[in-house]
Amino acid sequence: MTSLSGKIAWVTGGGGGIGEAGAKALAAAGAHVVISGRRPAELDRVVGEIAAAGGSAEAAPLDMCDADAVMKVAADIAARHGAVDIHLANAGTNIPNRSTATVTAHDFAAVVDVNVNGVMNGTLAVLPGMRAKGGGTVIMISSWAGRHGSAMTGPAYNASKHAVVALSHSINQEEAINNIRCTVIMPGEVATPILDRRPVPPSAQARARMLQPDDLGRLIRFIAEQPAHVNMNEVLVSPTWNRGFVGAKD
Repeated sequence: MTSLSGKIAWVTGGGGGIGEAGAKALAAAGAHVVISGRRPAELDRVVGEIAAAGGSAEAAPLDMCDADAVMKVAADIAARHGAVDIHLANAGTNIPNRSTATVTAHDFAAVVDVNVNGVMNGTLAVLPGMRAKGGGTVIMISSWAGRHGSAMTGPAYNASKHAVVALSHSINQEEAINNIRCTVIMPGEVATPILDRRPVPPSAQARARMLQPDDLGRLIRFIAEQPAHVNMNEVLVSPTWNRGFVGAKD
């Protein structure tokens, strides 16, 4: 029996990057993983790769900004599998025109909608089942920008990722009494497709020195595997070659 056998995990933003790596790591530990995102073909690809590796997974295409749809998916998961044990709230986005000089009010709101409301929509959907079950684990993906705001990431992303950190602490303050724990991960640069949305995407050489999605997958699994009495409130992690420290331009 593997460490998470019998557990139900729901991963959002699971069609690539950190979400995909987290879904695969949780499945490798024995959890049945439900993977949501807005790209059905990519979700099916991840599910197929998990199955080929001997894991158990299914796809539930979803826009996390649609609160009613999120609740319906959560209810369907609970009806077929029981309450979610592990919720990886990973859906996130940014925009190319992100500085205060170029960002529009519409784009600012769109980033906040995905990065904050999308995280909260999924969390609100799983908390009742976790309370009824007597516990659960929520893992929220924030960013290095959620602790150290950066001009490179822009005000919408910075503000939204700071909000996720605050949200995670609010969950712990209110839900610890229900044996529900929340961890917020604040990763520095990770070599995922979101980097292509930067005004100047980093080179392949720079990406090779960043955190890789599998690094976060292992971390997500480690958090989920902790005994129920252990809560890792925050994890701030960066590449050793942290471009904010070494002053690299590329």
